[in-house]
Amino acid sequence: MDARELLLKMFRYQAWANGELLDSMNGLSAERHATELHQTIRLMNHCLVVNKIFAAHLMREPHRFPADNTPGTPELAELRADLASTDQWYLDYVGTVTPAMLSESVPFVFTDGDKGYMTRDEMLTHVVTHGGYHRGEVGRILKQVSSASEQSIQLPWDTYAVHLHRSEPSRRLQGQAASLPEVVHPGQ
Repeated sequence: MDARELLLKMFRYQAWANGELLDSMNGLSAERHATELHQTIRLMNHCLVVNKIFAAHLMREPHRFPADNTPGTPELAELRADLASTDQWYLDYVGTVTPAMLSESVPFVFTDGDKGYMTRDEMLTHVVTHGGYHRGEVGRILKQVSSASEQSIQLPWDTYAVHLHRSEPSRRLQGQAASLPEVVHPGQ
């Protein structure tokens, strides 16, 4: 598997994981868990802003962000739509990028004014790993709310292995579809 193919898989995973997480965040009560809902939206909005900043770096274009988050906090539905659009942008970008482009180093400036210099594949890898880090933070908040409350929140199962097996159910067959024994469940 080449770098572009791996990056495509990782960005498909990220789009799926973002959707799963936002579904779980939707289970937070705006009345009972206002603080936690605000925290989770701010974390995912930060991811969105960083993704947009790096998309601009990849295109060698200026971005409009003076910081790595916005002053205001979007509504969950707006965040979902914007993340989905940005995830699709990355899938489209990675789908057309060439190996030569991936290895090209690009100078840029971080929002704090420090200079940066990364290859395109390093930037793309950063976007994926950065998102995973912050989805983990949101997952921890959701777990704490679910554990300390009578409110049941469907927690995301945000792992790459889960994504692969849900998006490609034939993987459960382990390449042996014709020779797998039939599983009989008790009571059948």
